Amino acid sequence: MQTPTTAPVHLAAGLRLPTNGLDYAILAIYFAVVLGIGFAARRSVRTSLDFFLSGRSLPAWITGLAFISANLAATEILGMAANSAQYGAYTVHWYWIGAIPAMVFLGLVMMPFYYGSKVRSVPEFLLLRFDRPAHLLSSVLFAFAAILIAGVNLYALAIVVEALLGWPQWVAIVVAGFFVLAYITLGGLSSAIYNEVLQFFVILAALIPIVVLSLKKAGGWDGLTSRLTEQHGANFTTAWGGTGIGDANPLGANWLTIVLGLGFVLSFGYWTTNFAEVQRALSAKNLSAARRTPLIAAFPKIFIVFLVMIPGLAAAALVPGFGTADSGLQYNDAIPYLMQELLPNGVLGIAVTGLLAAFMAGMAANVSSFNTVFTNDIWAKYVVRQREDAYYVRFGRLITAIGVVASIGTAFLASSFSNIMSYLQTLFSFFNVPMFVVFIVGMFWKRASMKSGFWGLLAGTTAAMVNYFVLYKQDIVHIPSDQGANFVSAIAGFAAGAVVMVAMSLFTEPKPEEELRGLVYGTRSPGLAEPPAPGDEAWYRRPALLGWGAVVLAALCYVPFSF
Repeated sequence: MQTPTTAPVHLAAGLRLPTNGLDYAILAIYFAVVLGIGFAARRSVRTSLDFFLSGRSLPAWITGLAFISANLAATEILGMAANSAQYGAYTVHWYWIGAIPAMVFLGLVMMPFYYGSKVRSVPEFLLLRFDRPAHLLSSVLFAFAAILIAGVNLYALAIVVEALLGWPQWVAIVVAGFFVLAYITLGGLSSAIYNEVLQFFVILAALIPIVVLSLKKAGGWDGLTSRLTEQHGANFTTAWGGTGIGDANPLGANWLTIVLGLGFVLSFGYWTTNFAEVQRALSAKNLSAARRTPLIAAFPKIFIVFLVMIPGLAAAALVPGFGTADSGLQYNDAIPYLMQELLPNGVLGIAVTGLLAAFMAGMAANVSSFNTVFTNDIWAKYVVRQREDAYYVRFGRLITAIGVVASIGTAFLASSFSNIMSYLQTLFSFFNVPMFVVFIVGMFWKRASMKSGFWGLLAGTTAAMVNYFVLYKQDIVHIPSDQGANFVSAIAGFAAGAVVMVAMSLFTEPKPEEELRGLVYGTRSPGLAEPPAPGDEAWYRRPALLGWGAVVLAALCYVPFSF
């Protein structure tokens, strides 16, 4: 099983694409449209609520597509294709058990708390439920994580563009950073969201030809699976094969760590507390639209796995030893390799544009959430308080520029990982999981005291880092792979945070019950009392029906991969 190297890992230099003027024209048109959306959205920005949350005015289908597009960054595309080339069909777990249940839980259970309390960010909810130390720590941790993840997108963009188009890395970083900075500074969250809707369709247009042509090249699905079975064994093309406790498999994890570490802790930690996603739902026009945002996003999420998994499987089948030193290719090279081998000019331009769109979507989601948290939760509450609203809009634009520059500074931290999805999952186990345990205990247990939030968050983050950097990296506890270590780190962080919160709550005073209304399950929230919007009685606008439909559909998708 490959482990991360210490030297920077770049895409293979031999992957240079034969682009021509048509391909660059497609790319130029896309960038022009992106800036045009930014200028158009600028007219709607009058207040800080407009800049940071689109004035809470957007319809559910817009916020739903933006929700999934913000997640469908190029780190997701390259990373999940790399996962598939390295681990095989186990990649489906990141979608059907590692996303759908948590997205449904967010929509049905947690969005009424977020939207009903009228908070502007996820950390602000902790201020209402716990106290200022919990709020400040969560704000700082989230802001730091958002910059790290935005840096991952910039780094991945730079190495891909350098390999595929021959642009120097600094040129790729500056160009992408400029366009993201321009349209977020101009139009705030509305600009980011409308661009993410556009980017969603551009990404699909890029991936579908790669999937179709790579399957054809590998001899169809039957030819693909027979090649992979011959090269990697039968478990490589199944979801659950070889995942018994004590069994060996490419992923280095068993069914228990998959279900608990990925399916519950990592998944719920990411989807329910990651403000880069939740911010899209908070910008919806009413509670019903906010609840439906992640549920609408869940349906394309079920099927996107095929668009990112099949190219990774095809690369592994077409190039024996793909990802090893003998092949001259890294796992992250799966998509670029297939683009070079299979796509004609014109289609090639669409594919390159799709990759750049995906990078920009992921970076924009993290930068827009960073500027909101830093401005509202750190600057406005602890540094410069009670200034006029226009001041915070100006500061939001300034901190956006600072965030983009900081992202450039963190970009190369991802260079030690040959599988960038492993790096992202590591960050999620450090930052999202501890925040999730604080939320889940605080939302469902009235006795959780104000001080328990801070100490639970600190304990969870520390435990996850100790497991990864000390126990795993120093080989004190043997874990076969990075992804397996991430699952264990997530479980350790969740358990430590929960234990510390319960222990602290037993010895400190709880928050007065009258201050918990709308913040703890079973108490009434003002947001829940709003009358239903016209047409909300239609079946496709019923959150419960949408949510359970997504769960059942995801469960059915497992059947062909379970044997």
